[in-house]
Amino acid sequence: MINGNKNKVRGDEAEEFAAKYLSKSGYKIIERNYRFGRNETDIIAEDDTYIIFVEVKARRRTESLSRFGRPAAAVTYDKRQRLLSSARGYLSTHVTSKRPRLDVIELYINTDGTISKGNTEIKHIKNAFGA
Repeated sequence: MINGNKNKVRGDEAEEFAAKYLSKSGYKIIERNYRFGRNETDIIAEDDTYIIFVEVKARRRTESLSRFGRPAAAVTYDKRQRLLSSARGYLSTHVTSKRPRLDVIELYINTDGTISKGNTEIKHIKNAFGA
């Protein structure tokens, strides 16, 4: 379970890094780790036009990239369905005139697993699933 705890901490750090990136990019963070039933959205944010539901995925810059592919590749069909369900749940209980969008934020981190401004590359994939 120690490894699971380590992954949870790293996941929380990745989500914090992504939230800061979104804030600096002009988005307002509305919710973090929003749960609707058994489904969760890492970050819900908005700008003048969109309300975005964001899945954050991180990968080390090592052989894991060649072995597992880009971080967004970890967002499987089932995970997309859970993200969509969570977004629908949020929108059913929160009135907004903004257009919904599903995004993925990929983080490429150093081999030691640390996440910081100096060693982490970020890629924001807007409308990641064309939904």
